[in-house]
This record gives sequence, C-alpha cells and structure tokens, in this order.
Amino acid sequence: MVKQKIILASTSPRRKGLLQQMGIDFKIIPSDYEEDMAMKLSAKELAKVLAYGKAKDVADKIKEGIVIGVDTFLVYKGKKLGKPHTKANALRMLRMFSGKEIRVYSGVALINAKTGKEIRDYEVSKFTFKKLSDREIKNYIKTGEPLDKAGAIAIQGLGSIFIRSIKGCYANIVGFPIYNIAKNLEKMGVAIFNHGGWRGK
Repeated sequence: MVKQKIILASTSPRRKGLLQQMGIDFKIIPSDYEEDMAMKLSAKELAKVLAYGKAKDVADKIKEGIVIGVDTFLVYKGKKLGKPHTKANALRMLRMFSGKEIRVYSGVALINAKTGKEIRDYEVSKFTFKKLSDREIKNYIKTGEPLDKAGAIAIQGLGSIFIRSIKGCYANIVGFPIYNIAKNLEKMGVAIFNHGGWRGK
C-alpha cells in the first residue's frame, strides 16, 4: 500500500491527539460545515451525515489526500445532545444524566479528494454516570470543562471521575473512534505502519 496524505477536518485537540497516537502523519484543515442537529434522522444516520458534511467541505477545497471527518454526540432517551455552550444547559444535562446510561455516537467519513472514493461509517458506545449530587454538578460546571463538550462531559478530563462503567470503544466517547478509523483507513489503502510515527522502530 502506498503512503498517502492524510487531512483531519477538525481543530479539536482531542481528535488531533488521538490521530497522533496512531502514529499518522497528517495536516489539519478546519471544516466550515454547519452542523444541523435538528435533521429528522436516526442517530446513526445523523452521525454519518454530519461527519460526511465536514469531510466533504474540506475535500472540495483540495486536490489530493484522504480527508477524515468525525462528528460525535450523545443520545439519551432518543434525544440527540450536542455541546451545552451555557452553564444552564450543562446543569440541565448533568442532572438528567445522573445515574443513567448514555449512548455516544460518532459518524466517520473518509474521502479521497483525488479519486472521489468515499467511506461513511459510525460507532456507538455506552457509559454510565454515577449518581451526581447538585454540589458535584455545580463544582464541575465552575471548572468550565463541560461547556464545549458533547453532553456536558469530558470523559478524558475531570469528568472521568463521574463515569462508573463503559461499554464499547473508549476513544469513541472521547470523540475519535480509533479502531473504526484505522479499519477504514486501511480500506482506503493507507498503511498505518508506514507512517512517520512508526518508521524505524
């Protein structure tokens, strides 16, 4: 398999870090795609559509390279939940999630900008919150960490102290399902062990 250019259509430091963890040489090109969480689609289809929108926006701007687009959100009782953005929304979400099991969906889209080959996929994981007190919730919100995280929880940060159990891919809950992406990169002809992070080791 030939080494190919990889482009991440995201400025998320979490996604950047996890792709670096895979030893992939890549560059970042932010996507200008506007997410619409209100689309009347199932969770898995919405995840795929949003991820594809991000990847396609970037792929249309370049001549070659494989673009990776990912979108992650939480689902509780059929409701799709993105970032709270405000303290009031974070408070509402965390109270609602206390002691409950939450599903995390990530859409994954890979596009070869030169050939037009596309892969659209998704990953789903589950995690369970401990029973949260109002004091814990309010102290967590004061840190500012949950305001820009899907579902008001950063499982890779301080929010990990509230997670009782996990089912499925941990990296998916962080927002970048490594196994799924590695599998699909291979389908795109990317030889992961030929990339910079692993050469000469």
